[in-house]
Amino acid sequence: MASQLKVDTITGVTTAGSISVTGEGNSTTTNLQQGLAKAWFNLNAATPALRDSFNIGSITDEGTGIYEGNFTSALSNANYSASGSASTKGSTNSYTNILTTGDEANSYGLHTTASIRVNTYSQNATALSDPSMVQANIHGDLA
Repeated sequence: MASQLKVDTITGVTTAGSISVTGEGNSTTTNLQQGLAKAWFNLNAATPALRDSFNIGSITDEGTGIYEGNFTSALSNANYSASGSASTKGSTNSYTNILTTGDEANSYGLHTTASIRVNTYSQNATALSDPSMVQANIHGDLA
């Protein structure tokens, strides 16, 4: 018989903010909080406007192919992991979404605890370009 658990809060016994989940095969555990995305967004880059998001308060258009997602709740440090994609519906063009820390003056991505810079390049990755859709996922620790 299937069970149903309804709760508003899950708290760890040893440490309130630490929940371990038993993994596949019952031989390992994973920390639940570490596996959750801390922020994500789906951006209509043509406008630009958020289609949907989590922990993103706003998007700033920094110029052609450059967007900055501003976190609602800050991350604890700038060493978080980010990945994403960009595309244009109905187009044969593909885009490369760059989400890396780097030198802002050289238009590389920039991570801070308050925001993430997202750069989208055209198919040949030689020029910044505005696609129809930009999506990003951010994993790390909240402050």
